[in-house]
Amino acid sequence: MPAKNASSSKTKPAGKPSPKAARKGAAKSAAKQPTKSAAKPAPARKAAAPIVSTGYWLMKSEPDAFSWDDLKKKGKAGEPWTGVRNFLARNNMKAMKLGDLAFFYHSNIGKEIVGIARVSALAHPDPDDTTGTWECVDVVAVADLPKPVTLADVKDNRKLAQMSLVTSMRLSVQPVTSAEWKEVCRMAGFDPASIT
Repeated sequence: MPAKNASSSKTKPAGKPSPKAARKGAAKSAAKQPTKSAAKPAPARKAAAPIVSTGYWLMKSEPDAFSWDDLKKKGKAGEPWTGVRNFLARNNMKAMKLGDLAFFYHSNIGKEIVGIARVSALAHPDPDDTTGTWECVDVVAVADLPKPVTLADVKDNRKLAQMSLVTSMRLSVQPVTSAEWKEVCRMAGFDPASIT
C-alpha cells in the first residue's frame, strides 16, 4: 500500500491546481492583502434653498383650455390656478405673496405673454385634487399687454437669456426677476408703473 503522501497517477500535473485548491489559495492571498480603510461617507445632501418671491412670476395656460380672455371674464372674483401637477411649480405658488404680479403666457397655441395677473389668494388646496398633494393660488386679471411678447422675442433678447421661460421652458409656474419683468414690459410697450 502506497504512503498517503506519495504521488499517484491520478494526481493533476503540477501548475494546474484543482479548483478547490485555487479557491483556497485565492482566499489566503486575499487575507494577506492590507485592508483598505473604509470609504468615507458621502457628504450630507444640502436641502434646497427656500423659494423667495421676487414679486414677479410667469404662469402658463393653454388658451384652448383657459385663456387670458377667460381670466378677464372672471372679473374681481378671479380664478384658482388649478391643475398644476409639478412639485417645483407647486412650490413656486406656495412662495407667492398676496399682490404678486404674474405674466399670463399662452402655451402651445400662440406661445406669447399676453397679459398681467395679480395673486389674489395665497396657496390653498387645489379643489380638483383628491390626493391632498397639490395646491394653487387664485389670480385676477390686471392688464392687457399692448403688444404680446412671443417666446421667439424672448429668446432673441440677450437680456433674457437666463429667464426661466428660456431655460426651463416646460415649467408652468416660473419666477421672474425684477430686471426680466421690466424688460418684458418694455418689449410689450407697457409701463409697469401704471399698475395700481
